[in-house]
Amino acid sequence: MIDFSNTEIAFKMKTNMDLRQSKLLFSTLSSPSVVSALKSLTLASLALRLPIKGIVKATVFRQFCGGESVAECTPQIARLAEGKVGAILDYSVEGKAREEDFDRTLATTIETLVYAQNNADVPFGVFKPTGVGSIDIYEKVSLGKELTPAEQKSWELTLGRWKQIIEKANELGVPVMVDAEESWIQPAVDELVIQYMRTYNQGKAIVYNTAQLYRHDRLAQLEGALELAKKDNFVYAVKIVRGAYMEKERERAQKMGYPSPIQPTKAATDKDYNAALTLILSNLDHMAVVIGTHNEQSVQLAAKVLNDKGLELAHPRVHVAQLFGMSDHISFNAAAAGLNTAKYLPFGPVRDVLPYLFRRAEENTSVEGQTGRELGLIQKEVQRRRA
Repeated sequence: MIDFSNTEIAFKMKTNMDLRQSKLLFSTLSSPSVVSALKSLTLASLALRLPIKGIVKATVFRQFCGGESVAECTPQIARLAEGKVGAILDYSVEGKAREEDFDRTLATTIETLVYAQNNADVPFGVFKPTGVGSIDIYEKVSLGKELTPAEQKSWELTLGRWKQIIEKANELGVPVMVDAEESWIQPAVDELVIQYMRTYNQGKAIVYNTAQLYRHDRLAQLEGALELAKKDNFVYAVKIVRGAYMEKERERAQKMGYPSPIQPTKAATDKDYNAALTLILSNLDHMAVVIGTHNEQSVQLAAKVLNDKGLELAHPRVHVAQLFGMSDHISFNAAAAGLNTAKYLPFGPVRDVLPYLFRRAEENTSVEGQTGRELGLIQKEVQRRRA
Protein backbone atom coordinates (compact mmCIF):
# COMPACT_ATOMS: atom_id res chain seq x y z
CA MET A 1 0.00 0.00 0.00
CA ILE A 2 1.20 3.50 -0.83
CA ASP A 3 1.06 5.92 2.11
CA PHE A 4 -0.51 9.06 0.66
CA SER A 5 -0.64 10.70 4.09
CA ASN A 6 3.13 11.24 4.20
CA THR A 7 3.31 15.02 3.89
CA GLU A 8 7.08 15.12 4.45
CA ILE A 9 7.55 13.37 1.10
CA ALA A 10 4.63 15.20 -0.53
CA PHE A 11 5.96 18.69 0.23
CA LYS A 12 9.68 18.07 0.38
CA MET A 13 10.25 20.40 -2.59
CA LYS A 14 8.26 23.26 -1.05
CA THR A 15 9.74 25.92 1.21
CA ASN A 16 7.84 27.29 4.20
CA MET A 17 7.01 30.34 2.08
CA ASP A 18 5.66 28.07 -0.70
CA LEU A 19 3.38 26.35 1.81
CA ARG A 20 2.07 29.63 3.18
CA GLN A 21 1.27 30.90 -0.31
CA SER A 22 -0.44 27.64 -1.28
CA LYS A 23 -2.47 27.69 1.93
CA LEU A 24 -3.67 31.25 1.23
CA LEU A 25 -4.53 30.41 -2.39
CA PHE A 26 -6.52 27.25 -1.61
CA SER A 27 -8.31 29.08 1.22
CA THR A 28 -9.39 31.65 -1.37
CA LEU A 29 -10.45 28.95 -3.84
CA SER A 30 -12.71 27.37 -1.22
CA SER A 31 -15.34 30.05 -1.86
CA PRO A 32 -17.21 29.84 -5.19
CA SER A 33 -18.41 33.45 -4.85
CA VAL A 34 -14.85 34.70 -4.32
CA VAL A 35 -13.57 32.71 -7.31
CA SER A 36 -16.35 34.12 -9.48
CA ALA A 37 -15.63 37.68 -8.32
CA LEU A 38 -11.89 37.33 -8.91
CA LYS A 39 -12.52 35.96 -12.41
CA SER A 40 -14.72 38.92 -13.30
CA LEU A 41 -12.26 41.39 -11.76
CA THR A 42 -9.31 39.90 -13.62
CA LEU A 43 -11.08 39.96 -16.98
CA ALA A 44 -12.25 43.53 -16.44
CA SER A 45 -8.77 44.65 -15.41
CA LEU A 46 -7.23 43.10 -18.50
CA ALA A 47 -9.85 44.68 -20.73
CA LEU A 48 -8.97 48.06 -19.19
CA ARG A 49 -5.26 47.27 -19.61
CA LEU A 50 -4.62 47.63 -15.89
CA PRO A 51 -1.20 46.32 -14.78
CA ILE A 52 -2.29 43.16 -12.98
CA LYS A 53 -0.07 40.62 -14.77
CA GLY A 54 2.43 40.65 -11.89
CA ILE A 55 -0.28 39.87 -9.34
CA VAL A 56 -1.69 36.99 -11.41
CA LYS A 57 1.78 35.58 -12.09
CA ALA A 58 2.76 35.69 -8.41
CA THR A 59 -0.40 33.92 -7.22
CA VAL A 60 -2.64 31.53 -9.19
CA PHE A 61 -0.23 31.33 -12.16
CA ARG A 62 2.64 30.42 -9.85
CA GLN A 63 0.58 27.66 -8.24
CA PHE A 64 -0.68 25.98 -11.41
CA CYS A 65 1.83 26.89 -14.18
CA GLY A 66 5.54 26.36 -14.75
CA GLY A 67 6.27 29.63 -16.52
CA GLU A 68 5.54 31.65 -19.62
CA SER A 69 8.04 29.75 -21.80
CA VAL A 70 9.83 26.42 -21.93
CA ALA A 71 12.95 28.09 -20.53
CA GLU A 72 11.01 29.52 -17.57
CA CYS A 73 9.79 26.01 -16.73
CA THR A 74 13.32 24.66 -16.22
CA PRO A 75 13.56 25.39 -12.46
CA GLN A 76 10.22 23.69 -11.79
CA ILE A 77 11.25 20.67 -13.88
CA ALA A 78 14.41 20.39 -11.76
CA ARG A 79 12.43 20.68 -8.51
CA LEU A 80 10.02 17.96 -9.57
CA ALA A 81 12.93 15.72 -10.58
CA GLU A 82 14.35 15.96 -7.07
CA GLY A 83 11.25 14.03 -5.97
CA LYS A 84 11.55 11.55 -8.88
CA VAL A 85 8.59 13.16 -10.65
CA GLY A 86 8.76 13.96 -14.35
CA ALA A 87 7.24 16.97 -16.13
CA ILE A 88 4.93 17.00 -19.13
CA LEU A 89 5.27 20.41 -20.79
CA ASP A 90 1.74 21.47 -21.76
CA TYR A 91 1.33 24.64 -23.83
CA SER A 92 -1.98 25.64 -22.27
CA VAL A 93 -3.11 28.43 -24.55
CA GLU A 94 -6.82 27.99 -25.28
CA GLY A 95 -9.59 29.60 -27.28
CA LYS A 96 -7.55 30.67 -30.31
CA ALA A 97 -9.01 30.41 -33.80
CA ARG A 98 -6.54 31.92 -36.29
CA GLU A 99 -4.15 29.92 -38.47
CA GLU A 100 -1.21 31.91 -37.10
CA ASP A 101 -2.23 30.92 -33.55
CA PHE A 102 -2.38 27.27 -34.60
CA ASP A 103 1.06 27.60 -36.18
CA ARG A 104 2.41 29.10 -32.95
CA THR A 105 1.07 26.13 -31.00
CA LEU A 106 2.67 23.79 -33.53
CA ALA A 107 6.07 25.49 -33.18
CA THR A 108 5.87 25.50 -29.38
CA THR A 109 4.83 21.83 -29.27
CA ILE A 110 7.81 20.92 -31.47
CA GLU A 111 10.01 22.93 -29.10
CA THR A 112 8.78 20.87 -26.13
CA LEU A 113 9.49 17.61 -27.98
CA VAL A 114 13.05 18.66 -28.77
CA TYR A 115 13.48 19.73 -25.13
CA ALA A 116 12.15 16.36 -23.95
CA GLN A 117 14.58 14.41 -26.13
CA ASN A 118 17.45 16.06 -24.29
CA ASN A 119 15.93 15.84 -20.80
CA ALA A 120 15.11 12.51 -19.18
CA ASP A 121 12.92 14.35 -16.67
CA VAL A 122 10.38 15.14 -19.43
CA PRO A 123 8.92 11.75 -20.43
CA PHE A 124 6.13 12.92 -22.79
CA GLY A 125 5.00 15.62 -25.14
CA VAL A 126 1.37 16.63 -25.46
CA PHE A 127 -0.91 18.70 -27.64
CA LYS A 128 -4.59 19.61 -27.76
CA PRO A 129 -6.29 19.01 -31.15
CA THR A 130 -8.14 22.32 -31.01
CA GLY A 131 -4.81 24.02 -30.36
CA VAL A 132 -3.76 23.19 -33.93
CA GLY A 133 -7.09 23.43 -35.76
CA SER A 134 -10.62 24.82 -35.80
CA ILE A 135 -13.12 23.24 -33.43
CA ASP A 136 -15.91 23.91 -35.95
CA ILE A 137 -14.12 21.95 -38.68
CA TYR A 138 -13.34 19.06 -36.31
CA GLU A 139 -17.08 18.95 -35.61
CA LYS A 140 -18.05 18.86 -39.30
CA VAL A 141 -15.49 16.12 -39.98
CA SER A 142 -16.79 14.16 -36.98
CA LEU A 143 -20.32 14.39 -38.37
CA GLY A 144 -19.22 13.42 -41.87
CA LYS A 145 -20.37 16.76 -43.29
CA GLU A 146 -18.92 18.15 -46.50
CA LEU A 147 -16.42 20.96 -46.05
CA THR A 148 -16.43 24.17 -48.06
CA PRO A 149 -13.27 24.81 -50.15
CA ALA A 150 -11.99 27.23 -47.49
CA GLU A 151 -12.70 24.71 -44.71
CA GLN A 152 -11.01 21.96 -46.68
CA LYS A 153 -7.90 24.11 -47.03
CA SER A 154 -7.95 24.80 -43.28
CA TRP A 155 -8.46 21.10 -42.50
CA GLU A 156 -5.47 20.18 -44.66
CA LEU A 157 -3.37 22.67 -42.69
CA THR A 158 -4.61 21.04 -39.47
CA LEU A 159 -3.68 17.57 -40.75
CA GLY A 160 -0.27 18.92 -41.70
CA ARG A 161 0.30 20.14 -38.16
CA TRP A 162 -0.67 16.75 -36.74
CA LYS A 163 1.76 15.12 -39.17
CA GLN A 164 4.64 17.40 -38.20
CA ILE A 165 4.13 16.84 -34.48
CA ILE A 166 3.80 13.08 -34.61
CA GLU A 167 6.58 12.56 -37.13
CA LYS A 168 8.90 14.69 -34.97
CA ALA A 169 7.86 12.75 -31.84
CA ASN A 170 8.68 9.49 -33.60
CA GLU A 171 11.98 10.83 -34.95
CA LEU A 172 13.05 11.96 -31.47
CA GLY A 173 11.66 8.91 -29.68
CA VAL A 174 9.47 11.07 -27.42
CA PRO A 175 5.94 9.73 -26.79
CA VAL A 176 3.24 12.32 -27.47
CA MET A 177 -0.23 12.44 -25.92
CA VAL A 178 -3.24 13.79 -27.82
CA ASP A 179 -5.59 15.45 -25.35
CA ALA A 180 -9.31 14.67 -25.33
CA GLU A 181 -11.94 17.06 -26.64
CA GLU A 182 -15.70 17.49 -26.34
CA SER A 183 -17.75 14.46 -27.44
CA TRP A 184 -19.03 16.12 -30.61
CA ILE A 185 -15.53 16.52 -32.06
CA GLN A 186 -13.86 13.44 -30.52
CA PRO A 187 -14.68 11.07 -33.45
CA ALA A 188 -12.38 12.99 -35.81
CA VAL A 189 -9.64 12.94 -33.18
CA ASP A 190 -10.03 9.21 -32.50
CA GLU A 191 -9.82 8.39 -36.19
CA LEU A 192 -6.62 10.39 -36.69
CA VAL A 193 -4.99 8.88 -33.61
CA ILE A 194 -5.73 5.31 -34.72
CA GLN A 195 -4.19 6.03 -38.14
CA TYR A 196 -0.98 7.24 -36.52
CA MET A 197 -0.90 4.37 -34.00
CA ARG A 198 -1.02 1.85 -36.84
CA THR A 199 2.06 3.52 -38.35
CA TYR A 200 4.16 4.43 -35.32
CA ASN A 201 3.05 2.19 -32.44
CA GLN A 202 4.63 -0.97 -33.80
CA GLY A 203 6.07 -2.66 -30.71
CA LYS A 204 6.32 0.69 -28.90
CA ALA A 205 4.11 3.47 -27.58
CA ILE A 206 4.71 6.77 -29.37
CA VAL A 207 1.17 8.11 -29.95
CA TYR A 208 -1.27 8.23 -27.01
CA ASN A 209 -4.99 8.92 -27.25
CA THR A 210 -7.02 10.17 -24.26
CA ALA A 211 -10.17 8.51 -22.90
CA GLN A 212 -12.57 10.41 -20.65
CA LEU A 213 -14.29 7.82 -18.49
CA TYR A 214 -17.05 10.17 -17.36
CA ARG A 215 -18.50 9.26 -20.75
CA HIS A 216 -20.58 6.10 -20.48
CA ASP A 217 -19.32 4.76 -23.84
CA ARG A 218 -15.56 5.00 -23.27
CA LEU A 219 -15.02 1.68 -21.52
CA ALA A 220 -16.59 -0.12 -24.48
CA GLN A 221 -14.48 2.04 -26.82
CA LEU A 222 -11.32 0.93 -25.00
CA GLU A 223 -12.37 -2.72 -25.20
CA GLY A 224 -12.85 -2.29 -28.95
CA ALA A 225 -9.50 -0.52 -29.27
CA LEU A 226 -7.79 -3.45 -27.54
CA GLU A 227 -9.29 -5.92 -29.99
CA LEU A 228 -8.23 -3.69 -32.89
CA ALA A 229 -4.69 -3.46 -31.52
CA LYS A 230 -4.50 -7.26 -31.26
CA LYS A 231 -5.93 -7.72 -34.76
CA ASP A 232 -3.70 -5.13 -36.47
CA ASN A 233 -0.66 -5.72 -34.25
CA PHE A 234 0.00 -2.29 -32.77
CA VAL A 235 0.14 -0.83 -29.25
CA TYR A 236 -2.96 1.12 -28.23
CA ALA A 237 -1.53 3.75 -25.90
CA VAL A 238 -3.94 5.90 -23.92
CA LYS A 239 -4.13 8.40 -21.13
CA ILE A 240 -7.20 7.71 -19.01
CA VAL A 241 -8.89 10.55 -17.14
CA ARG A 242 -12.27 10.99 -15.56
CA GLY A 243 -13.13 14.09 -17.62
CA ALA A 244 -13.28 17.85 -17.90
CA TYR A 245 -16.41 19.04 -19.73
CA MET A 246 -19.27 17.51 -17.75
CA GLU A 247 -21.56 20.53 -17.34
CA LYS A 248 -20.97 21.72 -20.90
CA GLU A 249 -21.75 18.24 -22.26
CA ARG A 250 -24.98 17.89 -20.27
CA GLU A 251 -26.20 21.38 -21.14
CA ARG A 252 -25.54 20.88 -24.87
CA ALA A 253 -27.27 17.49 -24.88
CA GLN A 254 -30.33 18.94 -23.18
CA LYS A 255 -30.40 21.98 -25.45
CA MET A 256 -30.07 19.95 -28.66
CA GLY A 257 -32.30 17.09 -27.56
CA TYR A 258 -29.97 14.11 -27.63
CA PRO A 259 -29.04 11.67 -24.82
CA SER A 260 -26.26 12.94 -22.57
CA PRO A 261 -22.95 11.12 -23.12
CA ILE A 262 -22.08 11.62 -19.45
CA GLN A 263 -22.31 8.96 -16.75
CA PRO A 264 -25.38 9.26 -14.50
CA THR A 265 -23.33 9.36 -11.27
CA LYS A 266 -19.82 9.89 -9.96
CA ALA A 267 -19.85 6.28 -8.76
CA ALA A 268 -20.51 5.07 -12.31
CA THR A 269 -17.55 7.12 -13.54
CA ASP A 270 -15.29 5.67 -10.84
CA LYS A 271 -16.46 2.14 -11.65
CA ASP A 272 -15.69 2.50 -15.37
CA TYR A 273 -12.39 4.27 -14.68
CA ASN A 274 -11.11 1.48 -12.47
CA ALA A 275 -12.42 -1.15 -14.91
CA ALA A 276 -10.54 0.58 -17.74
CA LEU A 277 -7.42 0.71 -15.61
CA THR A 278 -7.62 -3.00 -14.83
CA LEU A 279 -8.31 -3.84 -18.50
CA ILE A 280 -5.24 -1.99 -19.70
CA LEU A 281 -2.90 -3.29 -16.98
CA SER A 282 -4.04 -6.81 -17.84
CA ASN A 283 -3.09 -6.31 -21.50
CA LEU A 284 0.22 -4.47 -21.50
CA ASP A 285 1.47 -6.56 -24.43
CA HIS A 286 -0.98 -4.59 -26.58
CA MET A 287 -1.60 -1.43 -24.53
CA ALA A 288 0.20 1.35 -22.64
CA VAL A 289 -1.29 3.80 -20.19
CA VAL A 290 -0.87 7.14 -18.49
CA ILE A 291 -3.16 7.04 -15.44
CA GLY A 292 -4.32 10.63 -15.15
CA THR A 293 -6.02 10.89 -11.77
CA HIS A 294 -6.26 12.83 -8.52
CA ASN A 295 -7.93 9.84 -6.88
CA GLU A 296 -5.82 7.91 -4.34
CA GLN A 297 -7.91 4.75 -4.74
CA SER A 298 -7.20 4.50 -8.47
CA VAL A 299 -3.44 4.83 -7.92
CA GLN A 300 -3.60 2.20 -5.17
CA LEU A 301 -5.49 -0.06 -7.56
CA ALA A 302 -2.83 0.36 -10.23
CA ALA A 303 -0.09 -0.63 -7.78
CA LYS A 304 -2.13 -3.62 -6.58
CA VAL A 305 -2.86 -4.94 -10.08
CA LEU A 306 0.80 -4.62 -11.08
CA ASN A 307 1.88 -6.41 -7.90
CA ASP A 308 -0.74 -9.14 -8.32
CA LYS A 309 0.45 -9.80 -11.85
CA GLY A 310 4.09 -9.94 -10.78
CA LEU A 311 4.96 -6.81 -12.78
CA GLU A 312 7.33 -4.09 -11.62
CA LEU A 313 5.71 -0.85 -10.46
CA ALA A 314 8.04 1.02 -12.80
CA HIS A 315 6.75 -0.87 -15.84
CA PRO A 316 7.80 1.11 -18.94
CA ARG A 317 4.24 1.12 -20.31
CA VAL A 318 2.65 2.46 -17.10
CA HIS A 319 2.78 6.03 -15.80
CA VAL A 320 0.62 7.98 -13.38
CA ALA A 321 0.11 11.72 -13.76
CA GLN A 322 -1.42 14.67 -11.92
CA LEU A 323 -1.72 18.37 -12.63
CA PHE A 324 1.00 20.68 -11.39
CA GLY A 325 -0.04 22.53 -8.24
CA MET A 326 -2.46 19.84 -7.10
CA SER A 327 -2.31 16.46 -5.33
CA ASP A 328 1.39 16.51 -4.46
CA HIS A 329 0.62 13.88 -1.83
CA ILE A 330 -0.28 11.49 -4.64
CA SER A 331 2.51 12.38 -7.06
CA PHE A 332 5.51 12.35 -4.75
CA ASN A 333 4.39 9.39 -2.63
CA ALA A 334 3.59 7.35 -5.76
CA ALA A 335 7.03 8.18 -7.14
CA ALA A 336 8.68 7.27 -3.83
CA ALA A 337 6.87 3.91 -3.94
CA GLY A 338 8.34 3.20 -7.38
CA LEU A 339 5.63 4.15 -9.88
CA ASN A 340 6.61 6.15 -12.96
CA THR A 341 5.08 9.53 -12.08
CA ALA A 342 4.77 12.86 -13.87
CA LYS A 343 3.08 16.23 -13.49
CA TYR A 344 1.32 18.07 -16.30
CA LEU A 345 3.25 21.37 -16.27
CA PRO A 346 1.19 24.04 -18.09
CA PHE A 347 2.97 27.06 -19.52
CA GLY A 348 2.33 30.01 -21.80
CA PRO A 349 1.86 33.80 -21.68
CA VAL A 350 -0.11 34.81 -18.59
CA ARG A 351 -2.95 36.44 -20.54
CA ASP A 352 -3.30 33.43 -22.87
CA VAL A 353 -3.44 30.78 -20.13
CA LEU A 354 -6.11 32.57 -18.09
CA PRO A 355 -8.89 30.27 -19.41
CA TYR A 356 -6.86 27.29 -18.12
CA LEU A 357 -6.27 29.00 -14.77
CA PHE A 358 -9.95 29.86 -14.36
CA ARG A 359 -10.85 26.22 -15.02
CA ARG A 360 -8.38 25.07 -12.37
CA ALA A 361 -9.76 27.56 -9.87
CA GLU A 362 -13.36 26.59 -10.59
CA GLU A 363 -12.50 22.89 -10.49
CA ASN A 364 -10.97 23.22 -7.04
CA THR A 365 -14.12 24.99 -5.92
CA SER A 366 -16.59 22.55 -7.47
CA VAL A 367 -14.94 19.16 -6.89
CA GLU A 368 -16.23 17.97 -3.54
CA GLY A 369 -13.48 17.81 -0.96
CA GLN A 370 -10.69 18.91 -3.33
CA THR A 371 -9.82 22.22 -1.69
CA GLY A 372 -10.35 20.89 1.82
CA ARG A 373 -8.03 17.98 1.11
CA GLU A 374 -5.28 20.27 -0.17
CA LEU A 375 -5.64 22.64 2.78
CA GLY A 376 -5.65 19.81 5.31
CA LEU A 377 -2.46 18.30 3.93
CA ILE A 378 -0.70 21.67 3.80
CA GLN A 379 -1.68 22.40 7.39
CA LYS A 380 -0.49 18.96 8.48
CA GLU A 381 2.93 19.61 6.93
CA VAL A 382 3.17 23.07 8.47
CA GLN A 383 2.51 21.57 11.91
CA ARG A 384 5.01 18.75 11.28
CA ARG A 385 7.72 21.27 10.46
CA ARG A 386 6.97 23.25 13.60
CA ALA A 387 7.23 20.17 15.83
